[in-house]
Amino acid sequence: MTALKKHISLILVALFVLAVAIFYAIIGDNSYIAVHDNLDLFVAQFAMLKNTGTFFAHGVSAPFLGGISRDVLPSEFSLYTVLYMIFPPFAAYVIGYVLKVLIAVFSMRLLIVDVLKDHSGKEKDDLSEETNIATLVGLLYGVLNLFPAFGISFASIPLIVFLLRRIYFSPRYGKSPLYLLLIFLYPFISYFSYFGFFIIGYLFFAIIWLWIKDKRIPLGLVKSILVLTIGYVIMEYRLFDMMLFSDTVTIRETMDPGFLPGKDVVHLIEDAFINGMMHADDVHKFFVMPVCVIYFFFLNIGYIVKKNARGIFKDIYNLGALMIALNAVVYGLYYFEPVNKILGTVVPPLKGFQFNRTIFFNPVIWCLMFFIVVYRVKVHALVKYAAVLAAIAIVLLTPGRYNDLYTTAHHTVRAQVYGNENDELNFREFYSAGLFEKIKKDIGYADGEWSVAYGMHPAILEYNGISTLDGYLGFYPQSYKESFRKVIAPALSRKEATRAYFDDWGARCYLYSGTDDSIVMATKSMTGVTDNTLYADTAALRDMGCKYIFSRIDLSNADDLSLVLMGDYTGENSPYTIYVYKIQ
Repeated sequence: MTALKKHISLILVALFVLAVAIFYAIIGDNSYIAVHDNLDLFVAQFAMLKNTGTFFAHGVSAPFLGGISRDVLPSEFSLYTVLYMIFPPFAAYVIGYVLKVLIAVFSMRLLIVDVLKDHSGKEKDDLSEETNIATLVGLLYGVLNLFPAFGISFASIPLIVFLLRRIYFSPRYGKSPLYLLLIFLYPFISYFSYFGFFIIGYLFFAIIWLWIKDKRIPLGLVKSILVLTIGYVIMEYRLFDMMLFSDTVTIRETMDPGFLPGKDVVHLIEDAFINGMMHADDVHKFFVMPVCVIYFFFLNIGYIVKKNARGIFKDIYNLGALMIALNAVVYGLYYFEPVNKILGTVVPPLKGFQFNRTIFFNPVIWCLMFFIVVYRVKVHALVKYAAVLAAIAIVLLTPGRYNDLYTTAHHTVRAQVYGNENDELNFREFYSAGLFEKIKKDIGYADGEWSVAYGMHPAILEYNGISTLDGYLGFYPQSYKESFRKVIAPALSRKEATRAYFDDWGARCYLYSGTDDSIVMATKSMTGVTDNTLYADTAALRDMGCKYIFSRIDLSNADDLSLVLMGDYTGENSPYTIYVYKIQ
């Protein structure tokens, strides 16, 4: 019984992981997986790399956006990429989720217990209750429904803090070379543009602060920042090669950040503090934030009453609160034109760079602050466990863009128990691999024949081995954007909102409707389509080498555009009707 109590949190983690594995094994690719910035982007990219065998290739093009360099796609030296090398896409996605949870638990447990041992003077065996709570907070962090493609990168943040902490205190712990090696390898589970740049930046300021505080240079951390930087350069050598040695003008340099007036920036900062942002929606506002805010005032009023101003500034809890607030401020200031332009002028390489991604670090800070509250408050252990489990339950049961577990469970029960049809597409339906294999065989599709999609994401074609002139990518040549614009100019001239969307951003290089706001729908029905006319310059498409248009819409002006209908296709296991047109 004592052993059970000692390891209860690990047992709960194991049961959760087992339940997830069984759940997805039963549901399979009928699971409802988030489409936005997920199925329409990264999963298709990994499928392209696998279909073409170009994970490790150099000097080759990827079969989308007219043959863009393979170097713009994810590095082969990444754990998440390796999963897609080894496993089928759906299995890789699920394994990635499980690894994210396990890495978060492991990382958070390591960091928190390491800090507690130092501050309490106790050994690990004497911290069983605290270790259990730390493990559950790790589970809380692991189940946060953050940007799926970078879930492992999010989950591993406590690990790099643990390693850097060990380096800083290396005379006490020894094994400095081992920790340096692990820091060098850390980028294998991280991502430079979203996390690495900021980790290195935080570390740089930490070195300066500790140098002043300790009155000596923290040489271990200086070595660490060098080793970590080298690790990122090696693991993401393709990205650094483009950043440092390519003179290609990309769409990043012409994107409009969508600057806001000062009043709206203030509201955005407030919203970022409370809600996070789309890719870092950790639903902390429902439970974790209220608990942490109440404790913040309780803590600091206590310091004020005791006239202990120094305690306010030395308490690590307040440091966490300050970092969350600063990250929210930085997120908002990115959209304030004077600040953005000054930074781009002072540091030209940062022009177009989304420096407001510091907001990605707020979820881990909220979780660490939540642990501090649970650890410090003098209540029965069961209350502490209940608080963390409640926070976990709220995350799992709150519908959200990336809450695949909830969405799959909800939609499956809705269909199987209540007999209601879901309009959303599950993983299998979204890609409809069987249907597209049938289409390719029927039209005699040959590898490398350029196509475009209409009424659906080009990622569907890319996943199924069809080369596309269209696509979704936040980093491709401006010249290609201008060439493709000639194709969609008739549609853009009819819809100002669509024109601004493409001209001011342009990451989604798609065929657009000239009437409807959006005809790219990840749904079974196409109820938003009111006009079957395709507004596109098919002569410009032909000049770009396009042979086929794959459409979910039966085009009413096909003859006027010199398009020949090759056939309309349906599949027993697909909700799609696909109309394939050949450009004459």
